[in-house]
Amino acid sequence: MNNLKGKTILVTGASSGIGKEVALVISKFGGNLIITGRNSEKLSQTFEQLNGENHSLEVLDLLNRKELENFCDSLPYLDGVVHCAGITSHKPAKFIKERHIQEVMEINFNIPVELTSLLLRKNKISKNASLVFLSSIATSFPYFGGSLYMASKSALISYAKALALELASEGIRSNCISPGFVKTPMYDQTMEVASEQTLRNMEIIHPLGFGMPQDVAGPICFLLSDQARWITGTNIPLGVIV
Repeated sequence: MNNLKGKTILVTGASSGIGKEVALVISKFGGNLIITGRNSEKLSQTFEQLNGENHSLEVLDLLNRKELENFCDSLPYLDGVVHCAGITSHKPAKFIKERHIQEVMEINFNIPVELTSLLLRKNKISKNASLVFLSSIATSFPYFGGSLYMASKSALISYAKALALELASEGIRSNCISPGFVKTPMYDQTMEVASEQTLRNMEIIHPLGFGMPQDVAGPICFLLSDQARWITGTNIPLGVIV
């Protein structure tokens, strides 16, 4: 059982999709949550559905560095951090411009890295804590127009592995989860632009079919729990065979 009772856990991107489901499941396992997101209405909806009472929410634009630093100053010691905030990108390489690179890398890579650095410098991460980064199976299964998205998620995997080495002496673990196609609002965006051939290729590599947010939340809660205390520096693919 993924017992998270008494653990204080920060979840970014908790307004919808995987981030929302992760927050809901953590609360069912007894964790004390701090959830963030940019959409105040959706974040409040997530908050209202949480089990238990020892939770808080913060409407936060992670791109605003001053807001981010002030937020980190206000945090208690954290036993876990789940970086769920992110965006997708579907753009053929010849159309990529500097602004596209900045947008995707800023949200998918820079922000989780900077947030982690801030938390470490401000001594907000407890010993034996667990850090979980959300990557993607796209890093192993290239698709047309996915170069930017894949690059940002691949960078996150490499970062998480190096971080695991740096933090091992304090018992702090760092791991990635790489889901296949999960039926979320981001999935819907992909469906709108993906070709029929791309969709057929995606279906082929998912022997159990496309996933649901709860299929990702469960493994994340395991990594947050003490049952995973000997797992660090890993990238766990979900829904596909690699």
